[in-house]
Amino acid sequence: MHVYLLRHGIAEDDRPGLTDAERALTPEGRRRLRHVLKAVAESGLKPPLILSSPLKRALQTADLAKEILKCEEEVLRTRALTPGSSPEQAWEEIRAHRDQEALLLVGHNPLFDSLAPYLLGAMSLQVDFKKGAILRVDIDSFTSQPRGVLRWYLTAKLSATRD
Repeated sequence: MHVYLLRHGIAEDDRPGLTDAERALTPEGRRRLRHVLKAVAESGLKPPLILSSPLKRALQTADLAKEILKCEEEVLRTRALTPGSSPEQAWEEIRAHRDQEALLLVGHNPLFDSLAPYLLGAMSLQVDFKKGAILRVDIDSFTSQPRGVLRWYLTAKLSATRD
């Protein structure tokens, strides 16, 4: 299975009266996400299923991904991809969809900073998972502990250099 981790784009800052769950993407966040998603769409990425954190900025990111990557299925919301979730919870969600050839997971840090090494079976590895970045890990076994292979990692800054 190809597992894609897509961190949400740049979101509004905290402000009084706005909960963390309600923070939306900024216009700059949307623009940078479009660059990243168009780059991976050109490579042929068309995930059959997108799973997203239920927080607004993640759902907006997932909706952009659905549109640009031409995913036909509705985005599935899961609490396993919220900022405070654990890599183990996210792994159980991935395992629940093991019949898919690919999954696109849309979420947050600090989860993605620890989920990427967890999926690679290398918990001592440090990953600086940037906003709007996407990473691909290939997994061929769904045992209790994953041991995936890192295929690539693309940040919004790198995708913007293509213009």
